[in-house]
Amino acid sequence: MPQGQPLTAPDDGLTTRQRRNRPLVMVHTGNGKGKSTAAFGLAMRAWNQGWNIGVFQFVKSAKWRIGEQTVLERLGELHTETGAGGPVEWHKMGSGWSWSRKKGTDEDHAADAAEGWAEVKRRLAAETHDLYVLDEFTYPMTWGWVDVDDVVETLAGRPGRQYVVVTGRKADPRLIDIADLVTEMQHVKHPFDNGQKGQRGIEW
Repeated sequence: MPQGQPLTAPDDGLTTRQRRNRPLVMVHTGNGKGKSTAAFGLAMRAWNQGWNIGVFQFVKSAKWRIGEQTVLERLGELHTETGAGGPVEWHKMGSGWSWSRKKGTDEDHAADAAEGWAEVKRRLAAETHDLYVLDEFTYPMTWGWVDVDDVVETLAGRPGRQYVVVTGRKADPRLIDIADLVTEMQHVKHPFDNGQKGQRGIEW
């Protein structure tokens, strides 16, 4: 793909503009570091284009706060105050699901994940966001907390112009099959290998 030019032009009846603006399902998977980081970078780029951003973290506790959350929430505040960029919502599993009236617990992970996916489905049906970041969403599918076929059918049949990025290891082949863009992060070398713990500004 030299200079960003596709090597082929499919015979799909679409104009170049229509094809360029076709909404994507994107998957960041593999054993290497950077899957979520890349997705949040994508969210910041989308914010700059005025998109409505919805972030849903399916594994991290509501008590755990990462640097990207602070940045994106502040960008959301900037949009509210000045109109720059687009609106941002950030939700975490459990008590972080802001639409839930029940107090989340760390023990009921499966129910929390199912509740989060049910809300994402409602928002996709309502075309709430332009970009959905479903962070670490491959794990609830792998663990059987969320039905893979339901996810695949919902994402493939979503209405309107909605982009979705899913992160996490061991993405199910059915998800990869319906995705438009799949990137596999490979583990080559990491300080963790030598017993070094995560660093401020690098891991969070």
